[in-house]
Amino acid sequence: MARHDSILDTIGRTPTVRLARLAPAGVNVHVKLEAFNPMGSVKDRMALAVIEQAERSGALRPGQTVIEATSGNTGIGLAMVCARKGYPLVVTMAENFSLERRRLLRFLGARVVLTPASEKGSGMLAKAVELAEAHGYFLCRQFENAANPEVHSRTTAREILEDFEGMALHAWVTGFGTGGTLKGVAGTLKAADPATRVVVAEPDNAPLLGSGEAQPAGASHPRFRPHLMQGWSPDFVSPLTQQAVAAGLVDEVVPVAGEEALRLARELARQEGIFAGISGGATLAAALDVARRAPTGSHVVCMLPDTGERYQSTPLFDGIGEEMNDEELALSRSTPGYRFDRPAPMAAKAPAEAANDTEAERFVDACLAEAPVVMFGLAWCEFCWSARKLFTRLGIDYRSVDLDGAACQADDLGVRLRPVLARRTGAPTLPQIFIGGEPLGGCGELFEAWRDGSLGARLDACGVAYDGEAEIVPESLLPGWLHTRANMLENSLPITQS
Repeated sequence: MARHDSILDTIGRTPTVRLARLAPAGVNVHVKLEAFNPMGSVKDRMALAVIEQAERSGALRPGQTVIEATSGNTGIGLAMVCARKGYPLVVTMAENFSLERRRLLRFLGARVVLTPASEKGSGMLAKAVELAEAHGYFLCRQFENAANPEVHSRTTAREILEDFEGMALHAWVTGFGTGGTLKGVAGTLKAADPATRVVVAEPDNAPLLGSGEAQPAGASHPRFRPHLMQGWSPDFVSPLTQQAVAAGLVDEVVPVAGEEALRLARELARQEGIFAGISGGATLAAALDVARRAPTGSHVVCMLPDTGERYQSTPLFDGIGEEMNDEELALSRSTPGYRFDRPAPMAAKAPAEAANDTEAERFVDACLAEAPVVMFGLAWCEFCWSARKLFTRLGIDYRSVDLDGAACQADDLGVRLRPVLARRTGAPTLPQIFIGGEPLGGCGELFEAWRDGSLGARLDACGVAYDGEAEIVPESLLPGWLHTRANMLENSLPITQS
């Protein structure tokens, strides 16, 4: 394994893999797996190139905020680059792109400004321009930035040529979004071998290139319609794409149906073990169409732009359930143990005759004296997480004592505290919450106290500040699997806390 000084050094050099089961007989279909880039997409290459070119030219100043309009992958790549280099990042994104993308961006430290879906890609680009001008941000301009195709000419295309050195490449197939991959790779492949066909795939219901109609200046293309392939074909033909077409780099445009893109993304996973997004399934659909018409022995290379992980809230995952289906339930019930359709064993109560632990008793007393709201819990426990979420949402200042935390490991203090708490509360479960030194109960009791108003009354009596106007459904703070388990038990059995 290579050693690197920066995550940015790991961008590129992605593998090309030959399909074993989906390709037509006698033709070699290869996929270039851009998900192997560190942030999971082909856009990592462009993100680094755009930032480094701006640094070299002086267009990007140290500490200046970077901004870009993106369907997600460019933004995620930029978030990685900006995090490593120390630039704040703002991303504008249409509201209809997958939720995972927003969360990934924010996790990486970016700010995400959503724009109305009705305004399409043009709207999120206009918002980025507006914000850049108003606040002095550096706008990446990925749809026209020359650094975008340049990096693909220098890296992506060269990798493909090296992978097929000594072999004729019948066709290279890609979608288009910014046009950077298309223009950069196509130009280099054509220079190396003019016989290599460049095939561009686009949504069949949005034939921006296939229609032959020109892109109107400053407006949506008249043939654009919303489609399933996120990152593909915005509502305009980008300047970089127009340049590739004008240069004669595109030999064929293949329309792809959204349902076919979904089907092939799923088949890639189930028959080839390759996890790609909807745009990857769409590009493969076009590549297989080309392969079925190719001479025997041909090599066709297909770009798979990203990973399927950022499509979980899209139609790609329709029918992929979180709960066990009938077949899985039957398999679970085929053996007697570890089943959710039976009561969980109740936690053993602390023996009444257990000797008092004076040191542990004093520790509990000291904790209760230090703060009016104290929770004794476990760092890993989902019920404890949910209680903490409610405290945070309400703005309650509280002390959390984690019995499994490092501070409670000396002399097995965490273990010794459990019988002390059980004697004081009458319950062996965790968390146990105290307000004003008096036990309230666990997570369930906390939620009920918020609903019936008694939590607020007890906090008021202790002088604890909180947001009394907050509108919170406490059950929404629980992890999804708890709802799943409750449904499987049909609300007939109690769900005990940890």
